[in-house]
Amino acid sequence: MLRSQCGFLQLPIVKTIRLFSVLNRPPPNYKGHVPLTLIERSALAVGSAVTSLFNPRRADLIATLGETTATPYFIYRLRDAMLSSPTGRRVLRDRPRITSHTMSLQHLRTLPENSVGRAYALWLDREGVSPDTRDQVRYIDNEECAYVMQRYRECHDFYHALTGLPVMVEGEVALKAFEFANTLLPMAGISLFAVTRLRPAERSRFWRIYLPWALTNGLRSKEIINVYWEEQLDRDVDNLRAELGIERPPDLRQTRKALREQRKAAKETRERLGGLVEN
Repeated sequence: MLRSQCGFLQLPIVKTIRLFSVLNRPPPNYKGHVPLTLIERSALAVGSAVTSLFNPRRADLIATLGETTATPYFIYRLRDAMLSSPTGRRVLRDRPRITSHTMSLQHLRTLPENSVGRAYALWLDREGVSPDTRDQVRYIDNEECAYVMQRYRECHDFYHALTGLPVMVEGEVALKAFEFANTLLPMAGISLFAVTRLRPAERSRFWRIYLPWALTNGLRSKEIINVYWEEQLDRDVDNLRAELGIERPPDLRQTRKALREQRKAAKETRERLGGLVEN
């Protein structure tokens, strides 16, 4: 079942988990799959959560946290959300992948101004990010659900381009709050503990501006996992945001730049005033 119109979650019915030990580990269900015992899954979840809090740039740990906390319920809910949508069903049928081999960034840069594809490519260029850095899913047992997690992971940079949020910790925390409200994946919610790593001014800005934006837009917008990004590249990004029900948040990079300039101007003013007093 899916999230109701009132916002409450009714978890899907899933198959009973088959228990096993490390001595009789079952064969993998797909290439790269690593079946885990309950103890192994729990240990990986706790270890990756704690370590990634101290080192949020460890994408491999964040990927592990996402996979080990998504089962047995939440990834099935996301899969069911795709099955309930005609576009989501096509994505599950076609199984597209988002890499530099499947999407020509050179071509995307030539698309019309403010198109989804060009906004995506320019965001990657500005942030110095590549679509080829997403880890392969390994710890989700159901093969179809493993693809759903892979799709969510590879679409993450499109969410950045759609919202304009940068890859710095402050921007990532804001986007994870949005993703949690929209997808209900526990990893996105757990990632919010990274707010403790922000400076006081950044934390204040997150609580006042970006968390309210994330929760409001994440809950009211359509399921973003159902966007067939490969078919939206020529589309105006503002129109797509409007269709999904997403308002773009205040430009974080411009906000930080303006504050730096204000601090610099204030410092120069103090120095000039100090020089006048001395004279």
